[in-house]
Amino acid sequence: MKRALIALALLAAPAAAQNAPDPHRLALAAGYKAAFLCSGRWNAGQGVDAITRDDLTGIYREYQDLIVELPATIDEAARTVSVKMPGSLPPRVAVWRPLLGCAQLPPGAGEAAAAAVPRLTPDLVKPDLAVTDARAWPLGDAGAVQPVKDRRTRAALDGVVAQAFTDAFRSDKTTAVIVIRGGRIIAERYRDGWTMHTPQRTWSVAKSLTATLVGRAVQMGMVDVTQPAPVPGWSAPGDPRAAITWSQLLRMNSGLWTAGPGNRTDEAYLGGAMVAQTAATMPLEHAPGSHFNYSNNDIMLAALALSRRLGPSALAFPFTELLWKTGMTRTTPETDWRGDFILSSQVWMTARDLARLALLYRDGGKAGGEQLLPPDWPAFVERADATQPAAGPGYGAGFWRWGGAAGLPAGTYAMNGNRGQYAVIVPAHDIIVIRRGFDHLGAAFDMPRFAAAVVQAVTARNKK
Repeated sequence: MKRALIALALLAAPAAAQNAPDPHRLALAAGYKAAFLCSGRWNAGQGVDAITRDDLTGIYREYQDLIVELPATIDEAARTVSVKMPGSLPPRVAVWRPLLGCAQLPPGAGEAAAAAVPRLTPDLVKPDLAVTDARAWPLGDAGAVQPVKDRRTRAALDGVVAQAFTDAFRSDKTTAVIVIRGGRIIAERYRDGWTMHTPQRTWSVAKSLTATLVGRAVQMGMVDVTQPAPVPGWSAPGDPRAAITWSQLLRMNSGLWTAGPGNRTDEAYLGGAMVAQTAATMPLEHAPGSHFNYSNNDIMLAALALSRRLGPSALAFPFTELLWKTGMTRTTPETDWRGDFILSSQVWMTARDLARLALLYRDGGKAGGEQLLPPDWPAFVERADATQPAAGPGYGAGFWRWGGAAGLPAGTYAMNGNRGQYAVIVPAHDIIVIRRGFDHLGAAFDMPRFAAAVVQAVTARNKK
């Protein structure tokens, strides 16, 4: 009888009410829109139409239609974006800060709470871009491009690069391609309206940046990757998670439970939740070091542990100890509303800055004459020291192992990110291939095949 009454009530309810999305999904969709409008507007200098076309189109299906209907208000003076939801639900708000980009306020917080979001101290000033851009490559942009001298090789390479902007490699949403050999750019192309100074979100390429920041701390004597990572909340006596090491987090061998492989961490990315509130609460599912599971949480926890180890200098550390020392002056790592970096995904970076990050590995961890990483750190991140994915490419420490993929030589490794963000390092031929894009869901760019085609074009004459 009770079931029948429920069924009758559902039939009597308006169709719109039956089909209405649940409030939490609406809050996540609103958070998605607020986050990308905020970051795209003030990290990248994009207008609303461009952000809507690129960052808010071709995304997760459960948010795509909702985002279109949710009205947004952009406050240029306060540098906030507020996205209104139906009914009595409060708006979702994202706030921008110099250097640190956008942070989402928690659901229910109004724009007045934006003033409490952590910011860098006023004495940390971004370098003068006119000065830094004039420096020699890779610390600046001067003398960066040195085209291949052989005309046939150059024509072959230009032809492959041009194909990246068509659907020859499955997606035609490419925004940038850079090819480097011998440390110099030998090919570079951008989508119309895009320049070498236009940043976009890295998505999971940020995981490689996290590994690099940990490597910087290792070089400075602040971290031993074989030791347990000091994750807050795991210090209670008897907590087995306290044994998880830095290396196990970077290699996604923590053993922590996640909601499926490649766990969607929407609460932290879109929902205004804190990193410490989400990633650090996961229980163990496997013994640490015994099971690979691609996990955003593991990398967020490595970044969280690094912040706790660094203490008051944590917010400034990426800039003063890595980004600015390598010439990455247009890279913006973003935080949650409590000031912890979301370094599994939320970083904005230009194609040239991504090339600089790859060059740091090509150059054995050295930039500007300074040894920023341990000399063996490139080998550490490429090496398969732990359990591996059941299928597909292998995994190192924040980097994918692409040796053998599409015929790429042994030792090739890569930074990979959602929607087509890639940096492929091919030590065997001293080649780096960068590709950025806005791939739509289900139409991923075939980067292994493209990278192999680039290598073939560059090295073909040497093989004759």
